[in-house]
Amino acid sequence: MSRMAVVSFRLGGTDGVSIEAAKWVAALRQLEHDVITIAGSGVADRLVPGLRADATSPPSPKELAEVLRPFDLVIVENLASLPLNVAAREVLYEVLAERDVLFHHHDLAWQRPHLAHLAGPRDEPGWRHVTINDLSRRELLQRGIEATTIYNRFDCSPPLGRRDEARRALGISDERLVVLPTRAIPRKNVAGALALCEQLDAVLWIMGPAEDGYGDELETLLDASTVRVVRLLPDAITMSDAYAGADLVVMPSTWEGFGNPVLESVTHRRPLALNPYPVAREITSFGFGFFDLHDVASINHFLQHPDEGMFESNLEIAREHFNVAELPARLRELLARSVASGDD
Repeated sequence: MSRMAVVSFRLGGTDGVSIEAAKWVAALRQLEHDVITIAGSGVADRLVPGLRADATSPPSPKELAEVLRPFDLVIVENLASLPLNVAAREVLYEVLAERDVLFHHHDLAWQRPHLAHLAGPRDEPGWRHVTINDLSRRELLQRGIEATTIYNRFDCSPPLGRRDEARRALGISDERLVVLPTRAIPRKNVAGALALCEQLDAVLWIMGPAEDGYGDELETLLDASTVRVVRLLPDAITMSDAYAGADLVVMPSTWEGFGNPVLESVTHRRPLALNPYPVAREITSFGFGFFDLHDVASINHFLQHPDEGMFESNLEIAREHFNVAELPARLRELLARSVASGDD
């Protein structure tokens, strides 16, 4: 058994990094490792405010070294990949030099236009790298860093949701309901979801809050639309309820490091209207049956005449390639190739 620390800007939230980090923590604990979470904000075993994405100053090397000293392996979740706190990243690099580290890359600086001027991840002996898609793995390799791809993983037998309860909580009766199960930020392309709902005569459910200063722009966009929009997740309504209550999932994003709702639409047996952002094309290549965001005629036909066979086929692909039940074995294999593998 090894002692491991999982470190990030924030943990314990509903963002993709927090969700996937929690799956890794659960899998590593299933392998009987002692795992502690450390973050700048959110919910973690230890909070170090200087690691926050918006921290005005980073933790001191002495402070961070003291926090990380007890651990055999440090797993860095996106803090070095998407340098929202460059100063904290530099301190982290200093403290982790000559130590065994696993960097789990969800996004990379050059994949975001406003961060493309910043340096990408660093590599040193003893450091290992994991990406959540092959696109990022190839882009790292072009920059001299070898990585392993481990796709995000999902519960392929999620709890059955309560359709009627979800719709009642939203004040929805017989209307078509399209769910956008993400935060509202520019790259999520809310305008694309509104355009689709207008053509489908559907209600749009934007499940997440507006973030990154997008609130005013979102309100202007919604005011200019004829589409009825409902917001956020009502109390006592679970994600399983939400998917059960929706008739269609929409992912109009222009960029995602992965895009968890793509696979969640599969595991919850819902049709998906998808804008083919780069990683979406990689996921679709496994053979999933999804609808192009702009193919309104096909989407409308499917909503009128659902095909259970497509849901079954999609779920089989998810079970084979994206099943969270296989994550402990993948991580055991990864650790066996690491300096920190111990007796694993």
